Amino acid sequence: MKPTLLLIALLSMAATLPAHAHGEKKHVPTVEAVAEQTAWGIAGQPAQATRTITLDMTDAMRFTPDTLSVEEGETVRFVVKNQGRMLHEMVIGTPDELAKHAALMARFPNMEHDQPYMVHVDPGKTGEIVWHFNRAGRFEFACLIAGHYEAGMRGTLTVNPKQGAAQ
Repeated sequence: MKPTLLLIALLSMAATLPAHAHGEKKHVPTVEAVAEQTAWGIAGQPAQATRTITLDMTDAMRFTPDTLSVEEGETVRFVVKNQGRMLHEMVIGTPDELAKHAALMARFPNMEHDQPYMVHVDPGKTGEIVWHFNRAGRFEFACLIAGHYEAGMRGTLTVNPKQGAAQ
């Protein structure tokens, strides 16, 4: 294949990939994301949400509430309200994963990504995450925008094992 044709083919393929956004870019995914199992669960379907939890984010670098508890097997709709004047986000994960991601964000603040366990919320706006907690354990949620995590913008999330399940 000639170099020009190869370049055109690669650009055509790239145009069909999902857009990933972090920061102030707006995007419309062109390919629906596949639900991927994580240590803290899997993307949930909105129609299967059994509970809604509302969280506020502020420029004081805090979530309210900052401690959550759910049951293994529960599908939760998180309604995340940005009460501040700057962009904030909510990302769910293990403490180690969030710390690593926060360190990357500090080094590369314009890093682009989009996953079903995160939501970026513009000032004065509301976003949602629907998550199915199919794994018990202690997890966290945080804002990983450069400097926010380090300023303490994080919380704990306990997924209690199903009653009768081995601990």
